[in-house]
Amino acid sequence: MSATKAIAYYRTSSATNVGTDKDSLARQKAAVTAYAKAHGIRIVHEAYDAAVSGADPIEARPGFLDMLALIAGNGVRCILVETANRFARDLIVQETGWRFLQAKGIELIAVDSPEAFLADTPTAVLIRQILGAVSQFEKASLVAKLKVARVRKRQQTGKCEGRKGYADTDPELVNDVRNMRRSGQRLEQIATTLQAQGKLNNVGRRFAPAQIARMLRPEDNRIGRQARAAHA
Repeated sequence: MSATKAIAYYRTSSATNVGTDKDSLARQKAAVTAYAKAHGIRIVHEAYDAAVSGADPIEARPGFLDMLALIAGNGVRCILVETANRFARDLIVQETGWRFLQAKGIELIAVDSPEAFLADTPTAVLIRQILGAVSQFEKASLVAKLKVARVRKRQQTGKCEGRKGYADTDPELVNDVRNMRRSGQRLEQIATTLQAQGKLNNVGRRFAPAQIARMLRPEDNRIGRQARAAHA
């Protein structure tokens, strides 16, 4: 093991096991200290969650959160616990907590079984597969929701993403173009009229008919609907 510095993490799940006359914390300290000494590891800090259930997620543990905040600033990348159960008794909490630490580059070692959090037991593999499936499902669900939202917005406004059009940057220009269109002018005529008025596109050139058409797209749809209704 490459780490030379570590933080020791202790947890007692019941208030009856908390106190100077109780042996739970003393036992955990003795086991972790012995392992650290045998492997040349220096314990630079001790974190302790008293009367915290092993089923509680790590983000709900004050001592564990304080330890993470300390790790963020001191460069330590190793946590020692007496047993895997001291870290968490609930298998899901244990696996998700381990994955969280692993993603941050933090090594978690149960001193009674250093390979405990790396074991490929059928249960551990099953949990990892379930967590992976849940993560994939959540991602797919988010993508689907965003797609529905984009389609809805596009139906409402005619535009959803990408570079802003003239309707966003120059609504007065678009209103003038639509009025010209309603008066019967063709796309080319509208472009010529705008040029005569000194109204040019973003690169200082005469508007192309295609640019005029994009400005008119929602309006043309409305005019088309009105025309179809009039002939119904």
